[in-house]
Amino acid sequence: MALPPLVEPAAELTKEEVARYSRHLIIPDVGVDGQKRLKNAKVLVVGAGGLGSPALLYLAAAGVGTLGVIDFDVVDESNLQRQVIHGQSDIGRPKAESARDSVAEINPFVKVVLHQTHLSSENALDIFRDYDLILDGTDNFATRYLVNDAAVLLGKPYVWGSIFRFEGQVSVFWEDAPNGQGLNYRDLYPEPPPPGMVPSCAEGGVLGVLCASIGSIMVTEAIKLLTGIGDPLLGRLMVYDALEMSYRTIKIRKDPESPKITELIDYEAFCGVVSDDAQQAAAGNTITPLELKQKQDSGEDFLLVDVREPHEYEIVKIPGSVLIPKDRILSGEAFAELPQDKQVVLHCKSGARSAEALAVLHKAGFKDAVHVGGGVLAWAREVDPSLPTY
Repeated sequence: MALPPLVEPAAELTKEEVARYSRHLIIPDVGVDGQKRLKNAKVLVVGAGGLGSPALLYLAAAGVGTLGVIDFDVVDESNLQRQVIHGQSDIGRPKAESARDSVAEINPFVKVVLHQTHLSSENALDIFRDYDLILDGTDNFATRYLVNDAAVLLGKPYVWGSIFRFEGQVSVFWEDAPNGQGLNYRDLYPEPPPPGMVPSCAEGGVLGVLCASIGSIMVTEAIKLLTGIGDPLLGRLMVYDALEMSYRTIKIRKDPESPKITELIDYEAFCGVVSDDAQQAAAGNTITPLELKQKQDSGEDFLLVDVREPHEYEIVKIPGSVLIPKDRILSGEAFAELPQDKQVVLHCKSGARSAEALAVLHKAGFKDAVHVGGGVLAWAREVDPSLPTY
């Protein structure tokens, strides 16, 4: 069921705009009226990364008049496999600025507003307030719940997407939908998963082209909402499997147990980015990459354990490390392989997984075990810049 258009139409289209958007104008469902609504629309894209890249490019090409971009990160070479709004010459630049320049190349009639800040409970409502629609392409649960709750409090609709390896999901959430069937993200996921249970794209990987598949669907949903055409994914979750090349939709129902959202909270604490046990284990038991190098250079006898996955170990490794994936430590399967007569030093990519494994080892009696803060990334940055990062 189509919903009423989200925005009023702009006063007119210029001659240049008519020429640019002619393929939209000759679609009866869009037409001049729909294109004027797109011109008058203000859409905020949270994140100029994997999903934000295609979303921003196609929103701009479609003629959305104002695009907001929230991102405080800089372009890294590992982004270029999927974040197509950025190029080789943008490495080291703020993503928001790179995205702005790419949008200008796509469509000079689009106004871009940059929000180069970390989205938080303190600023989310102020940023969201000026936009008609939010697109959430973030890759962490804390920000997803923050976006949801801010949108609910302001009565804003938003399009949500997520990707991992070969699979993607898309839905539309709008608590105050005019058809009375409003839902929010907490109806789909009432509680975040336990810390470390769901790996991020940085840990598990993602097929680059999947970003385009899911990002384009998100933009399609945005256009439908802005112009009032078609049947949006409100109350439905679309799941895409790239390997099977299959799409399926799952009905989402209102969760009667979901508490009413009345304020923004501490979302890092709510999602437990790192578990309490891991934080406690890491406190006083974390060494720096330089301290690890000193231990190696002095000939100290210890076992350096890499808790990442085998495919990550093939990409880059710290010299002298042995691979024992985190899950084998968490299950206890690997305990027999660990020495009782010398110290165990753990590391992963950035420090989160090794902290979780460290907590388990401490409980199992390996009291002098430590982990390397920052993991392989910090080692490459502080000790051996010649190593590749991923």
